[in-house]
Amino acid sequence: MTSAKSPADEAEAKAIQDELRDRVVLAETGPPPGEGLIAGVDVAYDDERDLVAAAAVVLDAATLKVVEEATSVGRVSFPYVPGLLAFRELPTVLAALESLTVTPALVVCDGYGLAHPRRFGLACHLGVVTGLPAIGVAKNPFTFTYEEPGARRGDLSPLRAPDGEVVGRALRTQDGIKPVYVSVGHRVSLDNACAHALALSPRFRIPETTRHADSLCRRALREATA
Repeated sequence: MTSAKSPADEAEAKAIQDELRDRVVLAETGPPPGEGLIAGVDVAYDDERDLVAAAAVVLDAATLKVVEEATSVGRVSFPYVPGLLAFRELPTVLAALESLTVTPALVVCDGYGLAHPRRFGLACHLGVVTGLPAIGVAKNPFTFTYEEPGARRGDLSPLRAPDGEVVGRALRTQDGIKPVYVSVGHRVSLDNACAHALALSPRFRIPETTRHADSLCRRALREATA
């Protein structure tokens, strides 16, 4: 596992992104949906105390039952800079993942992978650092554009950068509900990433991995600041 470098400033953070971006693997299909163990990660912030809480929750992909969960609370060590959010979140997320006793076949991030201004969002960064297949499933399209997909579950459309490059897909996970925005992180194809996002979202818009991790990191933050 590559160590997560902590940059001293914005310029160094961008240099680290440039270095690690070349290690992103896009040629692998990734693990099959509906099988094995899948982790979801998410973070919650307490800006007044400069704290960040991360959660890693592992589900059995076949049943969507929780197998294991872990949390970590740490200091925010990097300022808020759009496009560099991974440096605020990654150390604590890694600490939560490393506390797990099982190794997931896939990590689902509440955020972006290639759908990122520098094509290196959290899902890419986390995947490269851990070596694990990773995808991003985001709640909003960030700065990217898309044609509205069809209204039925499973309908999708390309997510495009301002230059027209396809960086992900808008995916309808529930009939008539706003889509989610799926992008590849590391060692997973876009087709497979979308299949995983659908398989993990049988009842709600957001994948079960993210729903569990979101709840857990919020609880960990409450307990840390009580």
